[in-house]
Amino acid sequence: MLSFKPESQFTEADVESKFIVQYLLPTLGYTQDDWYQEVALGNIRLDFLAFAAQVLPFTLDANSPLSLVIEAKSPKRNLDIYVRRLKQYLTALYVKYGILTNGKDFRIYTRFADDIYLIFQCNVNDIDDKIDEVKSIVGKDSIKEKKKIEATFQSIHTQQGEKKPMKVIAIYHNKGGVGKTTVSVNLAAALRKKGHNVLLVDLDSQANSTFAAGLVKFQFEEDDTLKDNNVYHLLESADFNLVQDVSRQSNLFNTPEIDIIPSHINLIEGQYKLNQIKASQLRLIKKLQKEKDKYNFVIIDTPPSRDIYAQVAITTADHLIIPSDLKPFANQGLSSVYNFIKEINEFRESINRKPINIMGVLPSKISTNAKAFDKTFPKQKETILKHYNFPVMDSIIFERAALSHCLNQTVSVGDLEIPDPRSIFDFADKNVSANQSAQEFEALAKEVLTKMENS
Repeated sequence: MLSFKPESQFTEADVESKFIVQYLLPTLGYTQDDWYQEVALGNIRLDFLAFAAQVLPFTLDANSPLSLVIEAKSPKRNLDIYVRRLKQYLTALYVKYGILTNGKDFRIYTRFADDIYLIFQCNVNDIDDKIDEVKSIVGKDSIKEKKKIEATFQSIHTQQGEKKPMKVIAIYHNKGGVGKTTVSVNLAAALRKKGHNVLLVDLDSQANSTFAAGLVKFQFEEDDTLKDNNVYHLLESADFNLVQDVSRQSNLFNTPEIDIIPSHINLIEGQYKLNQIKASQLRLIKKLQKEKDKYNFVIIDTPPSRDIYAQVAITTADHLIIPSDLKPFANQGLSSVYNFIKEINEFRESINRKPINIMGVLPSKISTNAKAFDKTFPKQKETILKHYNFPVMDSIIFERAALSHCLNQTVSVGDLEIPDPRSIFDFADKNVSANQSAQEFEALAKEVLTKMENS
């Protein structure tokens, strides 16, 4: 007999108190010291968080001590619409198991890499009969034992395996307005949520990525903390202003946060000096090499030009993504992009660097109008392949309001409206309308990782 009555659950609060607190957690072996309710971690708010074993210091990485997330919903809610949010929680927080229940339907999901899979499901009326199976998956003792085995395996794997080299990706097109910044910041966020350590380098004097990452919280020039410590200072000196001196953590932009080397409007003034010193074109390469064990990926947002900053980006990067809305002006600009890359590759050869790997033109800011898409997109794609000699990526980033809304969030501080941007993933946690865009960037990150594995 169940120690509670499923039919007595009418609200989410009933599910939490009667099913999870009074029955499920104690039955799985968790004491009051092992679990917490209404836990806030950055922008993520969990209904329940349970520890098989608490570990200090607390970290949010591959060694995270978090064990089990439990999300409770109203009995009237369909659990299917909450699966993606649970996936965000488990992948962002590196949690192995998640329970999703509305007091009627009971499900257990497990995280593997950047996705989650349903491994157990039953009606709550039947859970007493299946509680041993549930315990074997998410019981406190069971998870603790699994963690020991995983830790041993990871230790052996680390000793035997080779660390993958840091990958540097430039996001470049010489036409503005094609979505370079949107792609840069949200690709960085997507890779970070997959557990990779990511550095975003803003080499555009418009500083859009710097704004997007939440580093511009000031309203007045005298409060500007970026003007004397940004990417220009990294490039102007061979001996000073290393990555660790200039980089900052993004501000409430993504969970987990990313590191960013900010830009500033004063990059324009610094161009003359950098152009006089050819070595400045190589300084980013050398300084990033000092951080090769810290970051898995470096994403470089570039200016829509062929100036020194664009040269630095293409010289430094291992891979290139070319966002384009595939419209006539953007397409015509691809000839110039092709020639620019050809010139930079000649320089790369002179310094013993391989030609940059072109991942392809990324369709970006593409209209969601189904008729227009079906009619024009195949022709646009064919034009890229035949006339401009560039591959086209499989991923597509459509033009959706959510992509601009997430970067234009603000918060009121007194009488001031302070910028408070979010990655598309953190924005999607609170805005269902952003889910499609989030899924598109998840697909882009997967394609990038696959291409790198195969290159």
